[in-house]
Amino acid sequence: MPGGPRIVTFATVINLQKCLMFAYLGALMWLYEGHTPAATSTAAWIYLALHGSYGLVWYLKDKAFPDPGWQHRLTLPGAANAILAILGWYWLFGWLLISGRGGDYPIDDNPWFAVCITLVVLGSVVMIAADAQKFYTLRIQRGLITDGTFRFVRHPNYTGEMMIYLGFALMVWHWLPFVVLAWVWGGLFTANMLAKEASMSRYPEWAPYKARSRWVIPYVL
Repeated sequence: MPGGPRIVTFATVINLQKCLMFAYLGALMWLYEGHTPAATSTAAWIYLALHGSYGLVWYLKDKAFPDPGWQHRLTLPGAANAILAILGWYWLFGWLLISGRGGDYPIDDNPWFAVCITLVVLGSVVMIAADAQKFYTLRIQRGLITDGTFRFVRHPNYTGEMMIYLGFALMVWHWLPFVVLAWVWGGLFTANMLAKEASMSRYPEWAPYKARSRWVIPYVL
């Protein structure tokens, strides 16, 4: 977006939003304590641990092996647009849960929590492993990556991210997070993956790799 000099990287905007999540969720729990039982419920504490620690994991990942796609610089209106269009909506997830607006889980709380925690933990591992493999492989040799985390799916980093945020949405169990995810996955993620596939198609081994792999979910689509 226009609006002056490009003074901040996209990575800085993303890191700021993610690293503040722990403090933001803790502040919400303190603010709503005494007003609703949801503020200090087991679900709220689990969500604080999951989403708060994910933000710190993302920051550590960015410092260890940064994604070049997030290093371009933004104007202040561009940074504000990134928050208003996508990043800021993730802050609503915790607010819905902690303020007591989340729904009743369709099964008992404990197995539901186990499903959510499993999704976030496994998704974090897949995302970090994929980003690390891509970063260090391309430092040694440029070209198409078809093994490791990329063996069965062509976009494992997005697979991991989708697992993580699905776990967050299931913890909240409200319709709004699923609308936000539909917008992000169907808009930003899909556009980025299509652009990446258009770039990868220039390699001669692309056709057989595409035929034996899947987009984001192994053995599906």
